[in-house]
Amino acid sequence: MNTGNESRLQRWEFFDFTDSLGRCPRLRLNAKHTPWQGERQNHFHRVQTGIFCASGRAPLHSVEMKFAVIQFPGSNCDQDCVAGINAVDGLRAEYVWHKETSLGDFDAIVLPGGFAYGDYLRCGAIARFSPVMKAVISDARAGKLVLGTCNGFQILCEAGLLPGALVRNRSLRFVCDMVITRVEVDDSPFTHGCPKGTLLCLPVAHGEGCFFADAETLRELNANEQVILRYADSQGLTVADANPNGSIENIAGICNRERNVFGLMPHPDRASDARLGSPDGAKIFQSMMETILAVRSPSASERVAQVA
Repeated sequence: MNTGNESRLQRWEFFDFTDSLGRCPRLRLNAKHTPWQGERQNHFHRVQTGIFCASGRAPLHSVEMKFAVIQFPGSNCDQDCVAGINAVDGLRAEYVWHKETSLGDFDAIVLPGGFAYGDYLRCGAIARFSPVMKAVISDARAGKLVLGTCNGFQILCEAGLLPGALVRNRSLRFVCDMVITRVEVDDSPFTHGCPKGTLLCLPVAHGEGCFFADAETLRELNANEQVILRYADSQGLTVADANPNGSIENIAGICNRERNVFGLMPHPDRASDARLGSPDGAKIFQSMMETILAVRSPSASERVAQVA
């Protein structure tokens, strides 16, 4: 016997990416209207039970998505990224050497932490010219999701995919610690599963993690809601004591205007399992997977055609 909840669940499985009124709400991704808002949290919880296909409901893990984890000379968090991503049901991460020139086989790209090229000149300044970066830039401009953690964030800034710069920590010391970050934007492809104000406990390990941008760039970042994470205390307050590196306005992570490129200094890969001290980082990978699934999903009209 079907209960009201079971009936509602079946309805959501068919109209995967609409709200309770059958509308396609907004998500800003690659300057297009991609669905969700409103009941997005409950909606994606339902989607995780399966997706609609011509033969019925398919388990989410049957729709495997491939993430490319770029390896530069000096990367040291590539294994952490692969392990963290592979721990999410439905995702498969693969190493990609920096001399590769195509990333067309992958659904998303991750630039891991480390010390690419020994951080000579500036962090990320040499890695920005690696052959693979042409494909990263091209795919990012085409709308593919790109995540850069720590050194990966620095590389994205050097490559011009993200504004601002990462400079020497205000303390002039390397910082290795667990920090708390507050979610500022809850409709991004990387944080849609986290309501605004959610606190994520993530580790940091860097010497040049102080985010800086000029006044005009900072104004645009805030106006366009591109600041995704800020350092905060346990009460969610963005106080100076919660800022591990002196980043302007406690900024921990930003995205581009199209919202498909995200860079952050904390390491979600090192906080993807409770046994590591926090499982919060997995929420970012999970969000990326659900974003890709939403884009992949056929339209309502295509589903009707399949059923007919």
